[in-house]
Amino acid sequence: MRCPDNKGTTIMNPDVSFNGEPAAVQQVEANGRLLPRSVMRPNAHLLLDGTWRFQLDLTDHGLQEHWYVQHDWADTAQWPGAIENHMTAAAHDPLPWQDEVVAWYERDFLVPSTWLADPDQMVQITFGACGYETRVWLNGHPLQTLEGEETHQGEYTSFSYELPTAYLQPSNRLTVRIADSLDANLPRGKQESRVYKRGGIWYQTISGPVRSVWLEPLERNHLRSRLQVWSSIEDRLVAFDLTVRVRDPGMYTLRLVVGTHGTAPPVATASHNLLLEAGQRRQRIVMALPDADLWSPDAPHLYHLVAQLASPQGVVSEIVTHFGIRKIEARGRTIYLNNQPVYLDGILYQPGVASYAEMVRHLRAIQALGCNLVRVHIAGIDPRIYDLADELGLLLWIEVPSPHSSNAASRANHEAELRRLLVITAAHPSVIICSLYNEDWGAQDIAISPATRAYIQHLYAWLRLQYPQLLVVDNDGWQHVSVEGQLQSDLYSVHLYTPDAAHWGRRLDRLVAGDTVGVAAFPLVVGDPFFYVGQSPLVISEWGGWGFADYGGPADDAEKADRIRQFKQALRQRPIAGDVYTQATDIEHERNGLIDAATGALLVPPGSLRSTPPDTR
Repeated sequence: MRCPDNKGTTIMNPDVSFNGEPAAVQQVEANGRLLPRSVMRPNAHLLLDGTWRFQLDLTDHGLQEHWYVQHDWADTAQWPGAIENHMTAAAHDPLPWQDEVVAWYERDFLVPSTWLADPDQMVQITFGACGYETRVWLNGHPLQTLEGEETHQGEYTSFSYELPTAYLQPSNRLTVRIADSLDANLPRGKQESRVYKRGGIWYQTISGPVRSVWLEPLERNHLRSRLQVWSSIEDRLVAFDLTVRVRDPGMYTLRLVVGTHGTAPPVATASHNLLLEAGQRRQRIVMALPDADLWSPDAPHLYHLVAQLASPQGVVSEIVTHFGIRKIEARGRTIYLNNQPVYLDGILYQPGVASYAEMVRHLRAIQALGCNLVRVHIAGIDPRIYDLADELGLLLWIEVPSPHSSNAASRANHEAELRRLLVITAAHPSVIICSLYNEDWGAQDIAISPATRAYIQHLYAWLRLQYPQLLVVDNDGWQHVSVEGQLQSDLYSVHLYTPDAAHWGRRLDRLVAGDTVGVAAFPLVVGDPFFYVGQSPLVISEWGGWGFADYGGPADDAEKADRIRQFKQALRQRPIAGDVYTQATDIEHERNGLIDAATGALLVPPGSLRSTPPDTR
């Protein structure tokens, strides 16, 4: 079998680089973290980050004037970066208020001649994240994403294009048009919109080319860099859902090798023949790992997976990643990890505009606080952070960036964003919980709209079937959906903010007793009548917030640490399954962090959020 050359090589501006700078070649391991991706290919990469030609299109006339064919660009901008920053840097005169913005980016690049000489290879370009709407041209020719989109929508996850050989030239020109707006129907998380203006808990909109973009050579027939993993720990079975994309019909061989760190012999191998038609399809392969170690925060054991697709001619496509074997389940009042009860000592984390290096420091500091769970709050995040959480043994609670309006269009955008998010998270053992909505943002009519509740019911049922490795929360905080007396949520999660310890205890007692009205800011359940007697794990998924003006409480770090201990002790004295303190770092107007956002230093003693189980002697 023939494998790709130049394995693990990242090429920065090969041959002759952009702006005439010297070419640089850097060797990285196949599982290195230079690119914002989790599933790697041991191929060469050409990173297109750096200085691009740039121009705002305030009147949106670039398409009509065919800027993608020829244009005299007024400015330059750094990729990755935010349109908002580029607008400020490029402003020669004060800019008018913009509810909608269109920006164009362009650069030249060369494709290494060895990539083009092999008839069994093609070239693919991947955008780590860019949006909200992105259109791409190669030498003036429009491209379509691998999903067949001329306009890609979304700004939190990656998407790719195959570069047709007929369009490639010795020197190539890549043109990108990006459009975004404050439209409340778009998935925005806590970025400002036409509904929620900036200030308080609503943040600056960040759009455009926010992550790296790169080229790579791929086999004509290959495995896509996406993977879903689920496991049966009782039987020590693990299932891999892989995606194959082929041009040439025929009999292919799909081979999987599972191993551990180092040069130890493989733990298990599998090889299957597949008769494939042209096109793209998913294939599930189940493997037995009878002596497998389970993944948990106390022992984050990871296995390495090498998957290869061999064509009838022996050309091999390969992807490399890691995975862990674990089981998460909600039974009665308790959450079970690997059939053992686990209490969630969590913290809310909003990465904002933090760099990857800063996020690494944040996660390590979160673990030092004593947390075993990080709730990544309705935001996109660099996929390498999922890898780091896998390795550290940090459980992750992820959330779909929410729209700010509730209607058919916003629900369609919301579901599309959910599906894109699951593509990049479904292989990570650290990811155990997924929220659909937070505090009914984007589902404001949840109490009165049967259509909104039916949509949530549909998504909950679909996720339970398609992603059994996740716990699902319908609307975190309050107003959970009940259908025939059953929550459309695996967790009964509640947001409680009070600085008063006595009031805190009384509210916890009311929750445990089954009160659903008058405890939180809104009724805890909507839809059909629901009666809580402990049939779902109760999680206080936001509390604290001390230091933020609207929440009160101690601003002094020493007093804050003492109050945290009091509140955590009250939680553990009651049949509660977990809690999430608000929050890890300060962000814009929310000044309530326990970690210095720049340095990662703790502002309270280590272990402050590690709770002590009640004494059962």
